[in-house]
Parts: sequence; structure tokens; C-alpha cells
Amino acid sequence: MSENVVDVDLLFETSWEVCNKIGGIYTVLSTKAKTLQKLYKDKVIFIGPDVWSDENPSPYFVESASLLKSWKARHSLPYGITVRVGRWDVPGKPIAILVGFQGLYAEKDSFYGKMWDLYKVDSLHAYGDYDEACAFSHAAGIVIESLYGHLNGASKKVIAHFDEWTTGMGLLYVKSQIPAVATIFTTHATSIGRSICGNGKMLYEYLRGYNGDQMAAELNMQSKHSLEKAAAHQADCFTTVSEITAVECEQLLDKKPDIVTPNGFEPNFVPVKSKFKSCRKDARRSLLAVVSALTGEDYGDDTFLVATSGRNEYRNKGLDVFLDAVKTLGNYEPCRKTVAFVLVPAWSDTARCDLKARLDNNRNYSGCLEMPCITHTLHNESDDMVLQRMRQLGFGDVSGSKVTVIYVPCYLNGNDGVFDKSYYDILIGMDATVFPSYYEPWGYTPLESVAFGVPTVTTSLSGFGQWILHSFTNNFEDCGVTVVARSDNNYDAVVDSIARSLKFLTCSDESVLSTIAGSAFATAGKADWKYFIDFYEKAFDIALSNERQRNTINK
Repeated sequence: MSENVVDVDLLFETSWEVCNKIGGIYTVLSTKAKTLQKLYKDKVIFIGPDVWSDENPSPYFVESASLLKSWKARHSLPYGITVRVGRWDVPGKPIAILVGFQGLYAEKDSFYGKMWDLYKVDSLHAYGDYDEACAFSHAAGIVIESLYGHLNGASKKVIAHFDEWTTGMGLLYVKSQIPAVATIFTTHATSIGRSICGNGKMLYEYLRGYNGDQMAAELNMQSKHSLEKAAAHQADCFTTVSEITAVECEQLLDKKPDIVTPNGFEPNFVPVKSKFKSCRKDARRSLLAVVSALTGEDYGDDTFLVATSGRNEYRNKGLDVFLDAVKTLGNYEPCRKTVAFVLVPAWSDTARCDLKARLDNNRNYSGCLEMPCITHTLHNESDDMVLQRMRQLGFGDVSGSKVTVIYVPCYLNGNDGVFDKSYYDILIGMDATVFPSYYEPWGYTPLESVAFGVPTVTTSLSGFGQWILHSFTNNFEDCGVTVVARSDNNYDAVVDSIARSLKFLTCSDESVLSTIAGSAFATAGKADWKYFIDFYEKAFDIALSNERQRNTINK
């Protein structure tokens, strides 16, 4: 951890994922919180959306009557904005404010007009979640303004940090209304870069030829791109999470990040050593029981279990590559019977009744179920790209196959109806993971994997993969990771390389696997927030310095 801690009196951080678990940004902020609390005890205030109700409360937020009590008693927030103050129920227990923003929808046209006049943000083409994100971040900006006044911010060093385009309007509001506040904007993935990839276009081969504004118009992304670009240019410090995304930002947002702030890690969710083996054994027992119930076949303790997981972005996350690689692995004759899991939430309905009945009958069954490759029913079975590709590859036929594929199309939150375990409680049972991403600005999933001592395969197009290549020798034995070189034009080679990497693991003896697991644990330790927080300290210093310079010039 940095010995030269930047002097900060008040640090706000705003994100749609504060106390609201959706994706990787939640992991970034919730794990970083503990280290920030060590550095700036209760000078850190996280701000998130109040999208909860009495019937559906946030499982991550604990309300407090005493925190910021005088402000709550005296504030007068406009537009019906509501706030709830408490603590985020994660290690470090930082202060969190949940903001109700419904009243801002009525003000959006006026506010959008002002942001056009000030910063040329084009909201005319807005659709989808744009209005919701802007209403929240506008409200968050007003809350920061109110707290800034109440806490005598004018005499203090104050930073307001905004994550992703969804909070861009909040940053611009703070910039216009309280210019003495230093602002930081972090893009975790550019909206237009993700859209280019999601639409099947080549990002890397043609990156230098792309114009962000032109592509936004072509892909109907003008409003989100315009907002993200304005926030990047107006922030006192603009950051992103990896070098590969920094290149993307410079090309598509016309702004080179001031600093790269890679995503650190807090290993608090990994079981302690005394419980690790029992947790792993329990996970494997559950996984193998489900596979046996689906297929009607026996799977011994030496079965090789491999998984991929993450968002259901078929191409971006490399789900296509994973399925093809597992098929190729079968052709290469792995040394152990193998089960590959696709742990990716989709438009699932319920846990399969026939599967649940078998699990409840304690192995009193025979033969495979119809469609023995999926654990839950889907609303859109005929349109689900993962399931359709599995069928094309013949994974529905499990008889005599050396490799079985199981699709788990739901959130593993401990209440899925089949495993009833969290993702981490499942991950610990794996022998390997594969994350063959095409678009992955950082990549928490492979980092989480090595934290459990599970070797992983990822690609050179992920920020995590790039970090591995720059920091370690690229092989399982040295770091628990193999990074496969991926480009726009080598799909088949990537598939083959992953299949060969998996075969190597299936054929390795216990001594080699123990060495690999130890290397994986060590790699995760190098990504601890106590090391990576230094990059944020530098970002804080840049923001405060640029704020001082900006306001000196404007006086």
C-alpha cells in the first residue's frame, strides 16, 4: 500500500452498482472499499441508486439512523429526491447513500438542454436505459452538492469519482455547479467499443480506422457515446482499467486516459485454509450430483470439471470459442472424463422439475433426461445462442461421450433451485476455467478463478491477460494462467490452443497440479488492492492538481 497517501478530506464515488450487484463494476467497488476505508476512514461515501423496496430490499445495504444525521435533518433536496444513508455490507463497511431519483424524469428535457449548451451532450437519440441512468446520476450530483455545502466542502479537498457512462451526467452536473470539486471519470468499457464488438464487427483489425462519433451514428449509440465522451474530456482525471482499453479510449473517445487504474482484488471471499478442502469437496459433490441426475451416468471423484462464466455476451465473452474448444478437446481424447459447465445467466424460467425430482430421490433413477445438457427451462429456447450451438455440436447426446457439457442459464446467487449455492461456492470445485474473451477491458472472472487456486485460460484481448503477459511467464506452472494470443483472424487457432491447454491439465499428475494451484494463489496475491490502490492514489493526485490549475486559470 502506498506510503504517500494523498491528502483527501472527502471522496465521493458514484456508480449504478453501489449496493446493486449486476456485474464486474460491483466487484471493483465492493472489494476496493476495504482498502479505501483503511486509507480514508469514513471520508469515503459511495452513492448508488435506490431501486429497492420493502418487499425487495437490497441485501447489500444496512440503513443507519445516526450516519450523517444532521444533514438528513436539514437538507432540502429538490425534485422529490430521496436518500437513505447506511453502510454497504461488504468488507470495510463504507458509508453508502441510496438515492431515489424518480422525480428527475420530469426535469430531463430541461436538464438535457442545459447539458447540450454546456458540453454538447446529444440526448436527442436517447433510448433504453439512458433516461434512467441520467436521472440517477443527475440526482447523485445534487446529493453531492448538498453534502458539499453541509460539510463545508469549500475549505476541503474534495473528489467526486464517477464510474461508467451511466454516471456521466452526474459528473457534468458537479463540474458545472461546484467547480471546486475535483472530478474523476472511469470508463470500464467504452459504450461504442462494446457495441462494435456486439454487432459482430472487427474492433482490433480496424480500430485505427474507426471514428467514434461516426460509429455511434451507425450503431444508434449517439447519446451514450456523446455523454461518455463529454465526461472523459471534462473530468479532471480520466481513467480506464487496462492498457488495451486505453488505446480504445484514445481512438474512439478522442481522449487518452490520464492514468490506467487496473482492477484490484480482495481475497476475503476465499475460504480459510482449514475449510478450503471441505468447501471444495462439497462443491464437487453438488456438481457431480447434478450431472449424474441429468445424464443418468456415474461420474467419479477424478472427473475433470471446467467452466466458463460471466455475462451472456456470446461473442464478446468467447462463449462460442469455449464450446468449440470443448468439442475439440473431446476429439483430442482427454486423460480424464470431463464435464464442462457454461455458468451464464440467460432468460431462464425455473429449475427443471424433472431434475429436481431426481436430486430429491437420492440417485434412485436410471437413464438420461430429455435434453440432459441444461439445468433450467428457458423462455426463449429456440433463440438462445448457447443452447443452439450446443445442439449443433451434438452435446445433447451424452452416451459414451468423454466430454459432457452442462448449461446453467441462471444467476448463481444461492437460490437457483438446483445447486442453491453462490458462484464462489461452485467455483471452488472446478479443476480449470476458460474465459476466451474477444472484448474484455479487464476480466475479473479469471482473477477470481486463480484466487481459488483454479488454473485458468484467458486471451490477450483481456486486460487481465495483458497484465499476466507483462508480469509473469505465460504458463500454468509459473502463474496458474495460460494466455492465448487472440486476434480478429485466428479463431480456429484459439480454439485449438485452448483444447490443448485443457488436455494438458487433464493429463497432469497431482504433483504438477499442486504446483499450478500454488502459482495461481500467488498470482492472485499480486493483484491485491493493497498493491493496485497506488494507481488510484495517483489518480486522486492528478485530479486535485488539475482542479487547482483549472480554478486558478478561471479566477
